[in-house]
Amino acid sequence: MKKGYKGPVEYSIEIALERIENLLKGQYPVSKLSIGLLLFQEDVEIYELVKKNDPQAIPEIEQLIDEIRTRYANHISYELALERQREVKNIVRKVVRTRKKKISFQEILSRITMNPVTGLPILFLVLYWGLYKFVGRFGAGTVVDFLEGSLFERHLNPFIIKAAEHIIPWPVLQDLFVGEYGMITLGFRYAVALILPIVTFFFIFFSIIEDTGYLPRLAMLIDRTFKKIGMSGRAVIPMVLGFGCATMATMVTRTLATKRERIIATILLSLAVPCSAQLGVMIALLSSRPKAIFLWAGIVGFIFLFVGFLTSRILPGERPSFYMEVPPLRLPKFSNIISKTYVRVKWYFKEVLPLFLLASFFIWAGKLTGLFDIIIRLLSGPVKLLGLPPEASKAFLFGFFRRDYGAAGLYDLNKEGMLNGAQLVVSCVTLTLFLPCIAQFLMNIKERGWKVGLAISVFVLFFSFSVGYIVNMVLTRLGVII
Repeated sequence: MKKGYKGPVEYSIEIALERIENLLKGQYPVSKLSIGLLLFQEDVEIYELVKKNDPQAIPEIEQLIDEIRTRYANHISYELALERQREVKNIVRKVVRTRKKKISFQEILSRITMNPVTGLPILFLVLYWGLYKFVGRFGAGTVVDFLEGSLFERHLNPFIIKAAEHIIPWPVLQDLFVGEYGMITLGFRYAVALILPIVTFFFIFFSIIEDTGYLPRLAMLIDRTFKKIGMSGRAVIPMVLGFGCATMATMVTRTLATKRERIIATILLSLAVPCSAQLGVMIALLSSRPKAIFLWAGIVGFIFLFVGFLTSRILPGERPSFYMEVPPLRLPKFSNIISKTYVRVKWYFKEVLPLFLLASFFIWAGKLTGLFDIIIRLLSGPVKLLGLPPEASKAFLFGFFRRDYGAAGLYDLNKEGMLNGAQLVVSCVTLTLFLPCIAQFLMNIKERGWKVGLAISVFVLFFSFSVGYIVNMVLTRLGVII
């Protein structure tokens, strides 16, 4: 930072920086001015270094930073970024001469993607063609129908069941591998025929919008809305990743600036952001009923905003600041899309297949010991209050192991004709808001601590059934036919 800035903002920060420089007596790997700037930006490592080298200076430094903080509505990091930007513009104005030229189509397109009037319709089109048509109708519809119906149910499963009956003489072990909840006939089938294609098509979609440079523009577009729910536009990255895998997205919340913002993001990821596999199954379930899919999306979207708004009012903390470099828009490279999709699908499948097989094993063990039936009976009461058949209890129990596992259970119930339109909406809304899967639950505890992680799960459990009950009551009282 250069000396002699004229504006009041720069002057007050400059004076504070000079005082911090005078307070620092120890040796540092960078200039004391840089140390001061990093302290203003709440750099934890630098703070610990100063605490070690100049412990006597810490109280006065903290007081100086607090004094500066109270002078501005925005975060100090934001003010410093503005100052750098102003200085860059001053230098550029003095040394660079530019010829007037027409604004390129690329620049026009970039601007309209960030303007709320034009950007929101573009976002709707991206979601409609990307998530609904490409991931939902094609990936979760056409491809899944072929793999599950034609390949597994007609050819592979009958062959594997016959082979297992000849190889394994004990019926109990036969059930483990090829029974109703067998590791091969259910766990492997769900993972390969149902979840793998949905996740693959989602990651293709995500890689395309990532490689075009659309994600930073989306962050700029929704920053104002996210500020209302206690987050900044930066949170768009974990939120969009949450539609791929909420466990991975929870880990990415580390990039958010404040603890308050990270907690809000974790709550919303646990509650109202379905992973790609669950989302794909939900879209496949509801795609034949346009009213149902709009109701489901509308209710879940409203819950996302409502809970975010309430949480931002309850949790203490300062308003998050946001600034982001916006790269140029560009055509996605085919090689980038393929490599990114391959790495993500490989990671996801390595994670998901063992969990599906393990879930099948636990269900088999639960059936064998009777524990599974006890839990089903306990869940049947709340499920009946939702207006759902008792068999839906299994889907919610599956959902505890993995959200997409539960969604796949609803998929089977719907195929058997056990759910009408209203029940489809109620079950999909409740299961979307239901408990995070085991992997995400453990990640919540790891990232937020066991108290916050457990509190989030308890809240989500009761809140999801409460919303499901209200939705069922409203649809029933109004006599809505879907």
